[in-house]
Amino acid sequence: MRIAMIGTGYVGLVSGACFADFGHRVCCVDKDGSKIEALNDGIMPIWEPGLESLVKANVGHGRLTFTTDLQSAVEGAEAIFIAVGTPARRGDGHADLTYVFDAVRELARFIQPGAVVVTKSTVPVGTGDKIEQILSEEGIEEVSVASNPEFLREGAAIADFKHPDRIVVGAEDPRAQDVLREIYRPLFLNRAPILITGRRTAELTKYAANAFLAVKISFINEISDLCEAVDADVQDVARGIGLDNRIGPKFLHAGPGYGGSCFPKDTLALLQTADAAGVDQRIVRTTVAVNDDRKSSMVERVVRALGGDPKGKRVGALGLAFKPNTDDMREAPAIPIVKALVERGAAVCAFDPVAMSQAEQVLSGIQFADDAYAAADGADVLVIVTEWDEFRALDLERVAASLRGKILVDLRNVYDPGEAEEAGLTYYGVGRGRPRG
Repeated sequence: MRIAMIGTGYVGLVSGACFADFGHRVCCVDKDGSKIEALNDGIMPIWEPGLESLVKANVGHGRLTFTTDLQSAVEGAEAIFIAVGTPARRGDGHADLTYVFDAVRELARFIQPGAVVVTKSTVPVGTGDKIEQILSEEGIEEVSVASNPEFLREGAAIADFKHPDRIVVGAEDPRAQDVLREIYRPLFLNRAPILITGRRTAELTKYAANAFLAVKISFINEISDLCEAVDADVQDVARGIGLDNRIGPKFLHAGPGYGGSCFPKDTLALLQTADAAGVDQRIVRTTVAVNDDRKSSMVERVVRALGGDPKGKRVGALGLAFKPNTDDMREAPAIPIVKALVERGAAVCAFDPVAMSQAEQVLSGIQFADDAYAAADGADVLVIVTEWDEFRALDLERVAASLRGKILVDLRNVYDPGEAEEAGLTYYGVGRGRPRG
């Protein structure tokens, strides 16, 4: 099939490349000429494992193209996916749909009867209705509007796209349902379940899924605080409850809270939708508050490890991206943690395997190291903020020898406390019993 993908950000580029790999002809369009030029030169705008080779292979086979010309991308396309940004608006947290609606008005000039417009961006309930209204105002008839939310994890997006837990399609007419079934038909060989719902239901499903995962993260973080108060180990508690298949082990890892482009934005957008509908969402509201407070509590954890005053102390920070295997710094816990330490007089030297250039745009007043050991060199404390694999196998004796303060604050519980202490380090984890100091 011929597919147009409007937007070459994280969702649009990954989805477009994967659709092309299914055998469809995909044209990705973006207004950012420099981004399109780079993509045509084989340069990716984001760091995602396997994406560069996937894009280059499908460009080479002629199935994937990039352009700034919306008309050439949309004309003849049987499905037009909208994958533009929906950032949270400042002030109220509601999803900003400006880019979505602008894209709809522009594509209305070129769209052909029988095509299906599909929202791939995460959009609030009722957005599909508004898109239908805009198309009608533009005099467009015989065009279907559907919702097909993405459920991709950054760092594992290609595997998630090709081996999904489910495919959710929100469509009000058989034409849209049939087109999307055909687009995803290659995945039926893997028996990927496809759930056909109403459009509003699909839109809400995306927000509900992310909010529930955010709830799990905030829940285990609160349990970790209780573990420290009663001298229990949150790692074992998480295993104990995660082995219950009604709960599951994922997203039960205590740490500095959630970040990234989805959970912070989507929980706020869900609350805005609920407020507009006059329905209170107390669990989600509390989840957001717990996560906001979590960053401050992690700063205090580092400060306590330094004896109560970080002024004049050197802090080594490992990991800046909001999670491993991505260079995404959006809402990364490292940002408020590092900024707070700098504001309180600490000298921070940080290292991240991939996100250094992105971090330089949002963090000032700190040094950047060439590797983990350089970040530790001469520091009073080493803080693990993001659990990259290469931080899981550090030579702890070498780390201890490099550190001036011999203190390891492990905000991701990467290391066994006994192992760290045997290497000569004073260890502070998260929820690993009563903390020292």
